[in-house]
Amino acid sequence: MNYDLRNGDCVEIMRSLPANSVDSIVTDPPYELGFMGKSWDSTGIAYSVKMWDEALRVLKPGGHLLAFSGSRTYHRMACAIEDAGFEIRDQIMWVYGSGFPKSMDVSKAIDKQSNVHVEVIATGKSGKTAIWNEQGGMGNFNITAPTTDKAKQWAGWGTALKPAHEPIVLARKPLIGTVATNVIIHGTGALNIDGSRVGTEILVNQPGGIPNGANHFVNSSKELNRDRPAITVQGRWPANFIHDGSDEVVELFPETKPSKANPRNNSDFKSVSKGKETAHTTLGHNDNGGSAARFFYCAKASKKDRNEGLDGFAEKRPDERSETGMGTFTEKGVAKQSNHHPTVKPIDLMRYLVKLVTPPNGTVLDPFMGSGSTGKAAVLEHFSFIGIDQSADYLEIATARIKHAQEQIEGRLL
Repeated sequence: MNYDLRNGDCVEIMRSLPANSVDSIVTDPPYELGFMGKSWDSTGIAYSVKMWDEALRVLKPGGHLLAFSGSRTYHRMACAIEDAGFEIRDQIMWVYGSGFPKSMDVSKAIDKQSNVHVEVIATGKSGKTAIWNEQGGMGNFNITAPTTDKAKQWAGWGTALKPAHEPIVLARKPLIGTVATNVIIHGTGALNIDGSRVGTEILVNQPGGIPNGANHFVNSSKELNRDRPAITVQGRWPANFIHDGSDEVVELFPETKPSKANPRNNSDFKSVSKGKETAHTTLGHNDNGGSAARFFYCAKASKKDRNEGLDGFAEKRPDERSETGMGTFTEKGVAKQSNHHPTVKPIDLMRYLVKLVTPPNGTVLDPFMGSGSTGKAAVLEHFSFIGIDQSADYLEIATARIKHAQEQIEGRLL
């Protein structure tokens, strides 16, 4: 697990990398929305065909690219990726319940434009839930009643929806030959389906039956052998939909009936029925029903992984609230964090994504590394990593986070 972190322009640094040298690219480019006037979020780099062309060059044939974007700007980034020569394979939707609307209250805007005195009927406080007030900031806010007739007519009207998803483009560099040939020669071109299944469990082969309600596949406890390896209950096929498990998201799913399991032929596990030996390896889906949210991967945000490994770093307020809900808020605004990057992604999410598109012992590239979430995820999944960012401040944070992750892995192996 080697990692190579570089500070500078991603196009220039990628030009210094050998062609066909990385196995996957997993990145969170600027969404080009110009959050709070931040220059790095309004350069147009995510729409640059030249930049994606360099990414294509360094990626091995058949290598996959995963790139986040915003719901309003995804189309322009996806077109640039395609124009650079990538094949658009799919779009993964990451859905979360922690977003908050940045919407103008139209009735308030009408009263303000009319320059009339408005009546304050209450005062709100942000508490732990961020509120984006009419002045474009977070914290205390006044609740007012519409004053003019026009304002009353447009009471309850706004300008934006609550953000609840971010699209991720899944693209692939063109293959050389068939998928089979490309995989054999370059080790790239395919997705790690079994390694990314949803709900996969390893069940210990214990005397007396298999746990978790899977006993209907075993005719007798005598047939269980303590010397046999653990049995894998294979999860569901990974989908192009990922959620955060929040109450707001889970409530959107219907309740479904129990899913019956089906044996799959293999010699790893054998049962005996009427004197005949039958081979089984995985027990498939076997649950008691419930929310259909269980059909999809759930990437929960850890409260500690944002600042893990940053002991001694000065705490600052993020430039902008993280859409992952990992930040907390005070009455004066966003709480200070050692990792003050505005868009820190959950490590569970990034581990899942790098594992999906990177072959064993592969190298992951992130041209927009930020505070190093992709690199931390890559190290935890035993991949090598190359990260690039133009901010020396973020590079320092990323270095500490990734180093800490590597020390955790090495400590487990000792």
